[in-house]
Amino acid sequence: MTLYFMTFILFCIGMYALVVKKNLVKKIIGLVIIENAVNLFLILVGFRFDAEAPILEEGMGKMVAFVDPLPQAMILTSIVIGLGVVALLVAIAIRIYEKYGTFDISQIRELRG
Repeated sequence: MTLYFMTFILFCIGMYALVVKKNLVKKIIGLVIIENAVNLFLILVGFRFDAEAPILEEGMGKMVAFVDPLPQAMILTSIVIGLGVVALLVAIAIRIYEKYGTFDISQIRELRG
């Protein structure tokens, strides 16, 4: 239960950075923190104590508790998609900086150019 609470706190930290901060780089970092919190939560959903990898071998005696591999596969996909999103956001932030000379959203709104 403590691990779920810690992922919730991590999610709240990322949401705080995304909502309150005015710097584009800090907003991107907040989004990355949110993505990592969601990934950790999904890994925790599939985790079981005293479980083994879901690999069946010939001559296995008894059935033991297995870890669910589906959340792990989803997280691998999520990491790749998240990397692409972050790369796109950084490229957009660089273009905004080249045009306006600042990362501050309030100054960018005032320029309207």
